[in-house]
Amino acid sequence: MMAVFFAVVFALVSMLVGDMLILTPLHAVPYVGILWTPGTNPQWWNYPGLLVVGGWGVLTLPFLPTWTMIFVSVGVGIGISAAVLLAVELLRMRHRAAARSTAVGSAVGLTPAMIALVTLGACCSTGAAAAAGIGAVAQTTGSTTYTLVSNSWYLSLFQVVVMGIALIAQEQLLFVTRGIFSRTGVGVAAESVSVAPPPLDRRFVAGAVLRVALLVGGITWSLAMFADWITVPPQTASATVWVSWIVQYQLPALLAVLAALFPIAMRRGITGLARSWSLTLRGVLLVTGVSLAIWVPPPLSTWGVYGLGNELLGMLGLSAGWGAVVPLTTDGLTVALRWGFQYLLVGGFAIAVALAPRRAFEPLGWSVGRIAPLPIAPDAKTGGAAIASSVTPLPSSLPADPRSVSTPPAVASGVRGP
Repeated sequence: MMAVFFAVVFALVSMLVGDMLILTPLHAVPYVGILWTPGTNPQWWNYPGLLVVGGWGVLTLPFLPTWTMIFVSVGVGIGISAAVLLAVELLRMRHRAAARSTAVGSAVGLTPAMIALVTLGACCSTGAAAAAGIGAVAQTTGSTTYTLVSNSWYLSLFQVVVMGIALIAQEQLLFVTRGIFSRTGVGVAAESVSVAPPPLDRRFVAGAVLRVALLVGGITWSLAMFADWITVPPQTASATVWVSWIVQYQLPALLAVLAALFPIAMRRGITGLARSWSLTLRGVLLVTGVSLAIWVPPPLSTWGVYGLGNELLGMLGLSAGWGAVVPLTTDGLTVALRWGFQYLLVGGFAIAVALAPRRAFEPLGWSVGRIAPLPIAPDAKTGGAAIASSVTPLPSSLPADPRSVSTPPAVASGVRGP
């Protein structure tokens, strides 16, 4: 019920901010209709839509923005509910160490809600109410506010992808705080392992900041490919541009996102590959990282494949013979985000993984919780005594002659064992 309440409240606020719901007295005949075709409107993704008019105002439910709002609202409801439940456990706990970890978990639970507030109502806004959210999306993807308003499908895609990854990140971090309840006898006291959060020190902060930066850079760089679809339709794009979208955009972006979410699993997966596969993957990552963080030679740069060095040369006014490419926008914040989080960070991490994968993943592990055996206390309240009494202790040594072991009655009576 708590998740439903927060989801409904967020949906109502989102519809008000995004102009889907306009509450104003109207002297009009009540009307409910379905808009099936866009007609002269090029935004076909909004149809079919529902239009409701009454004395209280107007309700507009376009197709894609409505489903986007539902998904984001559900994510916000789950995130805020998790934060509230963890805050309640914080009040119940007396130990300072456990309280600190639960406070971190409470902030983690609010992550989907905070991300959703950045783009509140942006998927369907037609006015200036959500200009800040649309501007934030435009700056992180290298586009413009006018372009995104004209192509609102991208805003829906942006919100769905970011919210989905935020929920995955929340689940991973809540798994770490889950170890608190294992040690305090709440909920999962009879489990055999405990997930302990790492100590809050400089290494933890550095690792957490790096993971967040990789997550932001990877998501925005991956979605930048879809932003390019606004100006370069995928059905008319050349083979070179498609190779750039797949190899230069998606490959390093997915590497950054997966490394930020699952650093231990990614390190084991990449270092555990066969030698031939490992060399191939690392070679591709090296070329991709160099093309992003350093420079792409002509004529590839004139075909739409370029990186940080090419844009720097373009800003200096050099010719295309040097591989210079004029950036799509000269806005200071947009250029800083693109160069810092996407070209340098995502491309540099791809180079680091290609050259030294173990060392590249080591800083990410500083913010990962450790898994340790959970000691079973002989306390009847926690169930430890029941578990201890139900487990048959193994003999210290096996007899030399198997025939000296007594046969269980079930086997002796002809009952087949497991």
